[in-house]
Amino acid sequence: MEIKRDLLNDFYNGLDERSREALDSAVSKVVETKKRGGKVAVVTGSGPNLHEGVTTLIAELMEKGVVDGVTTSSAVINHEMSGSLDRVKMCDASRFGLDRTKMPRGNVFEFTELAEEDIDLISKEMIIDRDLLEKGKASEGRMVIKAAGNMAYPMGLRTEKIAEEILSLSRQSGLPFETIAGWGCDSRTMLGMGAEKGLPVLVTIPQMVGGGHVGLAVGDSIPVAERSRRIADMLGAADVIIESAVALTQEIHDGPFETYTGHGIWSWWQGQPVFSLEGKTLIRFDLDENLRLAQDLQKNSSMIQEAIDKGLPKTKISKIPFRMEMSAFARHEGSIPVIGDIGMIWPVFALRIADELGIELDFISYKQETEEGREMREWIVKNVKFLNREKMLKKFREWNVNK
Repeated sequence: MEIKRDLLNDFYNGLDERSREALDSAVSKVVETKKRGGKVAVVTGSGPNLHEGVTTLIAELMEKGVVDGVTTSSAVINHEMSGSLDRVKMCDASRFGLDRTKMPRGNVFEFTELAEEDIDLISKEMIIDRDLLEKGKASEGRMVIKAAGNMAYPMGLRTEKIAEEILSLSRQSGLPFETIAGWGCDSRTMLGMGAEKGLPVLVTIPQMVGGGHVGLAVGDSIPVAERSRRIADMLGAADVIIESAVALTQEIHDGPFETYTGHGIWSWWQGQPVFSLEGKTLIRFDLDENLRLAQDLQKNSSMIQEAIDKGLPKTKISKIPFRMEMSAFARHEGSIPVIGDIGMIWPVFALRIADELGIELDFISYKQETEEGREMREWIVKNVKFLNREKMLKKFREWNVNK
């Protein structure tokens, strides 16, 4: 994809002064880390990370050796299995005789836009109601690009069914759901690139709920304790942790095995492996100005740490709506809050890192409201394919032979 440097400069200048300074600092930390052979992990949320093309950009950074591991949500796993973004037709469900009480708000039923060869392929895996598809084609509706799979027929149902199959393979092998799913996913997804490069892509405990049966299958694929250990190993090995539009990160990066701001003291006490966030860099891309305000309160008066030391409620003492992830982030000496739209922050961040490391990016994301952002979303719809079941099963057979 063509990189529009003038537009990215506009994105950068569109941030407030403190965010520009923070973004410069974040770029420097990542570049410094990669030049000395260090590791970078990304903690992603769902929603905007998909719509702004950020998950596709992260996959590109994984391919180019910038990102070494990812945590995400089961919803993102669902969407990446379906191709990241789809074009769907949203119709009035009453046209198809469907039970209104079981339909989403607005009585909407969605159809995935698929080529005939894709429908033929899926029909080899599951029964396709072709009459319903024909009725959908003939019905009035509005076309939209949205996170793939999930609510649309037949891709949403297909992903749910494959999730059950992957869960069976996980139970046979002891491998996480994400590893097996990644074997069949497009390499322009985080899952697919993680599988191709042997990099960890894992759903966190707080982000396991979502994505329908995909979330259930992810949760059931390996024990919670093993998932926590794998995530701790990834974050423990990282020098820089980047949080992108995600909630509950204190429960992600602190967890049961982290000792600096988390709850790992008793794991250490009992002789288990632990890690520390001390000395690491926490970068957070977020729209909430209160995140930076909480950090200011801590830096200027140690207010947040004092509230913790005295056992006082942080919301009342700080006088701001206090999200859980603000606590460890505000108290951590290496935290860098970049406040702004991730659709503007990520492409500037990625390109500056690539330029300083002498890397040429083959994909760049843009804020979705721009013309370039709309073209980017169309590109993802066209080029990022849904999970290839035969490829996944072939890799599983090979794994069984070579294990």
